[in-house]
Amino acid sequence: MSNQFWMIWPDNVMASALILFVIAMPFLYAARKLVHDLLRSAGHMVGGPLRLGARWLFATAHDMKERNKAVLLAHGREETGQHIEREFERISAMVTRDLEGYPALQRKLLEEITRVEEDYKKCGEVPPPPPEWVEAITAIARIKSDGNEMVQRLLEEIKRSVEGIHAKTLGEYRRAYESRHKILNGFMPFWRSLDKTFGQVDKKLTGLQDTSSKIDAQMEKYEQISKKTDRVEHQLTVSAFTQFAISALVLLIAFGGAVVNFKLIALPFSEMVGAGDYLTATLRMSDVAALVIIFLEATMGLFVMECLRITHLFPLISNMSEQMRRRMLWTALVFLVVFATIEAGLALMRDMLAADKQALIQSLATTQQALPPDPLLRMIPTTAQMVLGFFLPFALAFVAVPLESFIYSLRTVGGSVVVMLVRVAGFLLRVLGNVVRYLCKVLIALYDVTIVLPLLIERVVKASRSGDEESRESRPMKKAA
Repeated sequence: MSNQFWMIWPDNVMASALILFVIAMPFLYAARKLVHDLLRSAGHMVGGPLRLGARWLFATAHDMKERNKAVLLAHGREETGQHIEREFERISAMVTRDLEGYPALQRKLLEEITRVEEDYKKCGEVPPPPPEWVEAITAIARIKSDGNEMVQRLLEEIKRSVEGIHAKTLGEYRRAYESRHKILNGFMPFWRSLDKTFGQVDKKLTGLQDTSSKIDAQMEKYEQISKKTDRVEHQLTVSAFTQFAISALVLLIAFGGAVVNFKLIALPFSEMVGAGDYLTATLRMSDVAALVIIFLEATMGLFVMECLRITHLFPLISNMSEQMRRRMLWTALVFLVVFATIEAGLALMRDMLAADKQALIQSLATTQQALPPDPLLRMIPTTAQMVLGFFLPFALAFVAVPLESFIYSLRTVGGSVVVMLVRVAGFLLRVLGNVVRYLCKVLIALYDVTIVLPLLIERVVKASRSGDEESRESRPMKKAA
């Protein structure tokens, strides 16, 4: 009965609701303007802060993008400057190593070429023509003897002497040419060496030109970074995402190596530290000790890379003096070798513990015991574990290189992701604000639909009044006409 107190006819719900709605309709019509203002105010009260928050989020995203751009360009400028400096150092070393002796080589080549040219000119001389008296004697030799034996013998003797002198002169010239040809033949190795030297010089100059073109490309990139163009920003962003993906993959592989290293030394540490000691409810003290050893190895490897100036995570190490940095390098290397030796010993201990556990299980078993394995075959996995335990710390030392790339690229990638999330949040707030505003309009329309009858009556009344006013205005005009 308590639920039917509002019914006019308790047995007829629809009729009671209809009568109540008809009774409330004049009041709803009277409160129409107030309800409209209330709904509009509620829409502004809820949608306004949402749109304001969306605008603030978009402005924040723009500021964050500008800051990320400044950081990205600064890092790109620094990296490009390091590349340019490295290329200049390479060119300086190339010039010092390959081209510093080029002036002396050039003088030597010019001297040798001058000497070869002089010898070549000497070799090109022709024998001098026979003197004039030879022609006279030749003419005398052609005189007919007319059977005079004395004249004939004299002429033959003259002819024989002239031919001997001529043969001797030709022999001397031939020997002189032969000696010159021997000189030229002796220059053949020099010519080959000269050709090889020029080939090397050409190769070095070509390498110098290639390095210069690389420097030009880096300088152009540096200028684009200084101008803060969108093209170089896109290139640096893509490069940062690529470095992030590659370094994350390498770090994932290194994490796998660290897990293998942990499994290799966890069992021996459980015997050394105690398997029953727990740091928390689920974390054993032996596992913590093994993780500490692995982290110390990675830290020593990071210090080694910093001292070698391969990475630049700690500017303080890079700014140390050469002597102090070398001392720190040797200290980190010694610690790394000590940790590697400890891990090799722990790997041997793990194999011994595994063998003792297996022997204990076999001794407690009721079945027939298996034959012990061959000692030589047993040494193979033991040696492999020791070698793996010794070299894994050195492999983990190189994690510093992808770690640096990951850290620097994470700033760009993380900033881009945060900007995207802020923009998405601003878009959602703007959509929600528009939804609230249009929802209030829909509620206003629905309210007008509920009181459609009074609104129709109001419209008819206004139409009739406007018709009466028009007729009143038209009557004075007709009278005036």
